[in-house]
Amino acid sequence: MTAKTAEKTAAKTTEKGKTIDAVWSGTWVAERLGVRLEEAGDPGSPRLDELLGLALRRNPKRAHLLVSQVLGKHVPQSPRAVYAAGHGLGERVRALLGDEAAAVVVLGYAETATGLGHCVADGLGAAPYLHSTRRPVPGVEPAGGFEEAHSHATSHLLLPQDPKLLAGSGPLVLVDDEFSTGNTVLNTIRDLHARHPRAHYVVVALVDMRSPADRERLTAFAAEIGARVDLIALASGTVHLPEGVLAKGQALVEEYEREGAGAAGAPAPGVSDEAPAAAAAAAAPVGRVVLDWPAGVPDGGRHGFTPEHRARLEAALPALARQLADALGAEPGRVLVLGNEELMYAPLRLARALEESGAAAEVRFSTTTRSPVLAVDDPGYAIRSRIVFPAHDHPADGPGDRYAYNVAGAGFDTVVAVADTHGDTGALHAPDGLLARLAPHAGRVLLALVPSYTPDVSSGVSSDRREPIMPEPILSEPILPEPILSAPILSEPLRGPAFSSYAPEDCGWLLQDLSDAALEAPTEEREEAIQAGGAHYAESLPVEYQPSPQYQELYRSALTASAARIARAVGTVTETVLAERSPSPVLVSLARAGTPVGVLMRRWARARHGLDLPHYAVSIVRGRGIDPNALRWLAAHHDPADIVFVDGWTGKGAITRELAAALEAHRDAGGPDFNPEIVVLADPGSCVSTYGTREDFLIPSACLNSTVSGLISRTVLRSDLVGPADFHGAKFYRELAGADVSTGFIDTVAARFDEVAEAVGAEVKELLAADRTPTWEGWAAVERISEEYGIHDVNLVKPGVGETTRVLLRRVPWKILAQRGAGADLDHVRLLAEQRGVPVEEVDGLPYTCVGLIHPRFTRGATGADGKAVTSK
Repeated sequence: MTAKTAEKTAAKTTEKGKTIDAVWSGTWVAERLGVRLEEAGDPGSPRLDELLGLALRRNPKRAHLLVSQVLGKHVPQSPRAVYAAGHGLGERVRALLGDEAAAVVVLGYAETATGLGHCVADGLGAAPYLHSTRRPVPGVEPAGGFEEAHSHATSHLLLPQDPKLLAGSGPLVLVDDEFSTGNTVLNTIRDLHARHPRAHYVVVALVDMRSPADRERLTAFAAEIGARVDLIALASGTVHLPEGVLAKGQALVEEYEREGAGAAGAPAPGVSDEAPAAAAAAAAPVGRVVLDWPAGVPDGGRHGFTPEHRARLEAALPALARQLADALGAEPGRVLVLGNEELMYAPLRLARALEESGAAAEVRFSTTTRSPVLAVDDPGYAIRSRIVFPAHDHPADGPGDRYAYNVAGAGFDTVVAVADTHGDTGALHAPDGLLARLAPHAGRVLLALVPSYTPDVSSGVSSDRREPIMPEPILSEPILPEPILSAPILSEPLRGPAFSSYAPEDCGWLLQDLSDAALEAPTEEREEAIQAGGAHYAESLPVEYQPSPQYQELYRSALTASAARIARAVGTVTETVLAERSPSPVLVSLARAGTPVGVLMRRWARARHGLDLPHYAVSIVRGRGIDPNALRWLAAHHDPADIVFVDGWTGKGAITRELAAALEAHRDAGGPDFNPEIVVLADPGSCVSTYGTREDFLIPSACLNSTVSGLISRTVLRSDLVGPADFHGAKFYRELAGADVSTGFIDTVAARFDEVAEAVGAEVKELLAADRTPTWEGWAAVERISEEYGIHDVNLVKPGVGETTRVLLRRVPWKILAQRGAGADLDHVRLLAEQRGVPVEEVDGLPYTCVGLIHPRFTRGATGADGKAVTSK
């Protein structure tokens, strides 16, 4: 079957055994929100509405969801069509590469593209395949990650059995279901190219939905790394989003989630599943078959899948189809083969073999997922029903809901739920588990098990768990198995006085204590290491700056002069949060600049409202994102809707963007939604909408390092110290207790709360009625300065008093730009510049009080947007 046939198949739908012309499954969303798909592909390409439907989800950035008709994830589809779509794309890649195809490696993204990537590799012929995974495997060292360069975050691990798999110089093919902005793919290429440069990359997706600007960005990126980057997709276009569509979409989701199930156009049957007792009364029998999977052949590409594996699986598929057909019996009727999250390829091949055998009247294929989507029972909506059940494979990020879409109400006679033996746990067989949830929606449910594949890293050979964990057959009241692999137990927050000089109730640190590790290096030495070896800045620490008596006096003077100003900003941002975000927020500060602000906000809420707000500090690392294990801990202990991320100030907004991207990646990986809108004490760059002030003035806590931040170091993320289930690390500098002013800073500012309360009330009233939309004018100024001073890299321009202070304390600065006539706010900057021999240049028209410049021509190294070295030519 060709890819063109697959495209035609996608334009049909099947309802209760009849194939009919489909109402476009994006009609419901298009009519209510004005969203439309605009074609941009060749005339011979399939139409976007043949490949995509539309649905809605609760998401602070994008309410709409593009739902593929040929991916085999949300929409049950002919396995022949699903396989042909990916295989056909692989054939196109092979034609593009020509002789280069002999050296190609294919890489797929979890969870949605694990099966698609495998099909693309099949279409290429002799290509080895690897997909990212969220399942850490004890003893298997991660080779990298996708969203977060060099990360061991369990959201996207790379766990190849052969560490040389990604080390070649041949073409690398990266496969995702949808290419929208291109950020994830570009970050992946940047990460892998830094370690193993290649001359050619090919990006493959079912649909290419990039904007013209994103297309230009890919072209510029390819030129930047000196490589060819091609893109192949079944169709291309853009999504037209009317003004205000996000707010309208969010309101629509809230409205339909509040309504009850039942009528057409209302939330679909199966959204709120039957109670276990009610489900059991109508339950279909559950059978079980342990498939004779070929020994040594992986169940997917989690650890790599070689051409030899492919040949052995192809030879075994006819017998596997016969075994499955025998288990189904003589008249299975309409059959759905249901894969499980990342486990897509094995169930797809089983479904396709069953379909080709003719053992069932009709076979369809889809897969469960982590992603929550609104279900609406309307023919013009892509997600018509939703079955909810708990995760059953001991996920590394803890327990959570999982979903099967468009199964309830679809009229399947038999559902074959395919799982690996790792997922054959008590949760799968529980009264509220997947099998019990499926039973009311089919005449029969059959569990088909394939052995979990785990590389034996000590011997270099593989092992697969072939023995079933539970006795066969299972008819009723099964004996629940013991867990195969316990989910990592995340530590409780660290608290003072054992870790930090803050009171224990003031802050819980979602970090691990690395106080005994030798991590410090002189500033120039760190820059050299970053430049020479591609080291990340978060892998070491600068030597803690010990201020001179003159500098300490400057700090005390600055605090005395600005304490009321800071208290007013603290009150303003806290009251705004209470009014707009949550009456009982959970403050989560970005360690460590945000932590004193988080402590002060907590103190304000207690002093003015009697609230005892939880406050935690978490790590965020430029180029690697926020600590995903900290997010998992927060989601397990608090409502994500109440989480408010806090930082000290904005410069050009890099961390603001980093946080938004990291939370989007976490959500797309199946994590809960966190609001990415950060709140800050000062927003001189106009990068956020919730702030205490937009003035660029000296915040005394920016003058010092650990001695004003609870004696805690910057956070550390290094693979030999931070494992997949660990929090990021930091050091507690107990030896600096004699110089610590952390509590004194908090107490001095808090003492001024009463005198600024009236002014705060008036200011908050004005702010709540004002247009506070970020203008990002600071970013524009940084770009201009970067060009005017011949730097040509915005990452080497550090705007604002706080960032300039950091440059002078931690980096190898080139020069300081100061707003002409700036007064006492810059006294400490002038003193530090004098001590380090750095010129201070007064300029006109500067939107910040000052700007610090780093130039690689002088430092021989500076960290860029990904935390790595940036060189100038």
